[in-house]
Amino acid sequence: MVREILAMHGGKPVRETYLPYGQQQIDEYDIQSVVDVLKGDFLTTGPMVQKFERAIAKYAGAKYAVSFSNGTAALHAACYAAGITEGDEVITTPMTFVASANCILYQGGKPVFADIDNETYNISPKSIEEKITNKTKAIIPVHFTGQPVELNAIQKIAKENNLIIIEDAAHALGATYKNKKIGSIGDMTMFSFHPVKHITTGEGGVITTNNPLFYEKLIQFRTHGIERNPQKLLENHGPWYYEMQFLGYNYRLTDIQAALGLSQLSKLDSFIKTRKKYVDIYNKEFSYLSEITIPKQLPQTDSSWHLYIIRLNTKLLKCNRKEIYEALQRENIGVNVHYIPVHLQPFYQKLGYGKGICPQAENIYGEIITLPLFPKMTEADVWDVIQAVRKVFSFYRVSKN
Repeated sequence: MVREILAMHGGKPVRETYLPYGQQQIDEYDIQSVVDVLKGDFLTTGPMVQKFERAIAKYAGAKYAVSFSNGTAALHAACYAAGITEGDEVITTPMTFVASANCILYQGGKPVFADIDNETYNISPKSIEEKITNKTKAIIPVHFTGQPVELNAIQKIAKENNLIIIEDAAHALGATYKNKKIGSIGDMTMFSFHPVKHITTGEGGVITTNNPLFYEKLIQFRTHGIERNPQKLLENHGPWYYEMQFLGYNYRLTDIQAALGLSQLSKLDSFIKTRKKYVDIYNKEFSYLSEITIPKQLPQTDSSWHLYIIRLNTKLLKCNRKEIYEALQRENIGVNVHYIPVHLQPFYQKLGYGKGICPQAENIYGEIITLPLFPKMTEADVWDVIQAVRKVFSFYRVSKN
């Protein structure tokens, strides 16, 4: 069999134009929704924010939703509402973006990293149990790639140890666990509206909850800790009066962003349907490649497929992950790596974290690559990815002779 010359070696790339790993999909209805707000009376702190929050809560099956300027701000607010403070430990996964751990530090807490499952790459309930101490206050499980974590097992652990669960569902809007929408189950759940996520507000995030006390704390936290409700004021000097009752932040979402989010939300199910369609094609075509392990979905879960991650069997390849990555990039396929384990970041190493804390995560990190997956892609784009993967793996495949 004659191997094609890779683009990095002077061959013709599979694509002439670059295909990113993720991208927003904006249509004229989205644009008009934003324009309507720009022409109206409220650009921020107006009715569109509440309308968007109600719609998100309804979609997720939660009683309340509180929007924020971004997903990180939302996680920070959830940590505040959970009462996390100096000396508290919070267990989370290293296989995530740094925000999942940083939010704990913002409140003076200590991130404790539990290792991940070898097949789903989600946080391991067994590892969570091993990390619990008398200082543990909460768990922040991440629904990695859109695949729900083992919530029943984590809820059992939380109940036995009186812990709060803050779900990081930045990847999992629209996912379900045992026929329940993610966002309706845990104490608090965060969704992100960054452009590469399922829907976008440019930047933005939200916390859903069924707990009215958490809801009130979240509302106040995002607006400097200010209270305006006359029934909750310590004093009342008149109808203009308000009180800053604790140190909060300016973490509000604007009406402009909310309008875009509301428009995007109306298309979410179709976006997810397209993602699943492309995942099915990937899974079918890549199942024949022994050098690749395709993503696993647990029974009774329905991933919303934010990311499509393949795992390399490096024993069958005469190269490392970096060479595969670079070769695919040169074919104009915008692969990525999600994620560098948080505890290996220089900042966290300065805090005393380092290699060996989560060996499973460290091992898997060295073997994974994220392929393009987003609803704006065409089927032709999907087949370009498949062709490029076949081309590159054929070149680097260890000969059986």
